[in-house]
Amino acid sequence: MQKIPHIPVLLNEVLDIFASIKEGIIIDCTLGFGGHTKALLEQNKNIKIIGIDRDADARNFNQEFLIQYKDRFECFAGNFGDSIKILIDRYGNQIKGILADIGVSSFQIDTPHRGFGFESDILDMRMDREKNLDAKYILNHYGAYDLENIFRNFGELKEAKKLASLIIQERNKQEFLYAKDFNSFLKKYFKNPKILPLVYQAIRIEVNQELEELQKLLTYSSDLRDVILCIITFHSLEDRMVKQAFRDFSQSCICPKESFKCTCGDNHQKGFLLTKKPLIAAKEELKANSRARSAKLRAFYFQ
Repeated sequence: MQKIPHIPVLLNEVLDIFASIKEGIIIDCTLGFGGHTKALLEQNKNIKIIGIDRDADARNFNQEFLIQYKDRFECFAGNFGDSIKILIDRYGNQIKGILADIGVSSFQIDTPHRGFGFESDILDMRMDREKNLDAKYILNHYGAYDLENIFRNFGELKEAKKLASLIIQERNKQEFLYAKDFNSFLKKYFKNPKILPLVYQAIRIEVNQELEELQKLLTYSSDLRDVILCIITFHSLEDRMVKQAFRDFSQSCICPKESFKCTCGDNHQKGFLLTKKPLIAAKEELKANSRARSAKLRAFYFQ
């Protein structure tokens, strides 16, 4: 039996959130290497899990890793933003839970030929390697305006305009081909070491359209009933989106704030929060997996 090539984050918290589900379907939107799915299948003996992933490496791994659950597990290829709508249309009220562990896996970061990590051989960052857009194309072909927007909106970088301009100047001399060359370029012009992960984050989000995928998930899930939606995020952009969406789902009155009285009917509440504050990793988990330090779990019940 294969071993999981990474540690699933907030596993105990995920199990607690879904412990009440005794039957039906749970959709794991980010199957990865099956850590959450395997634990949920073991805990909830009568459920079926459909795992979505656009990474062929992850899907191939799980065909063997989860083979003992083949009667209760199905692997679905695609990005979760579009796939979740297909599955909701197909299975409807059979769906009782949705889990999304947003972000890149440790395996992807630590595999040099995937081009996610700072020490990678190449500039790639595609979760779906059948897609054409990669990090190298963005750095060598995007215009200054688009680069600036990516770094400001997805990396929250104050020096986004400066960075975009410098990239244009540098690539006019020689294209960016390798991660090590791009890293050297960043270190040459920016002394703050924190800029490196933020720049990589911004490019990765653009390559994989991560925020668009998350928005689709929130939108398509919003009309479900008797379903638990659990989302784990790893940076503030995603967490703000989830926090705001869950807050909106909880509102009964949706009249504009400037309204003097309610005219909407005051009956628009879709459910309630299962986590008033985001759940974070305990000290014991952080000792075993330092990458869990930025993980935040929020859950909502659609009634």
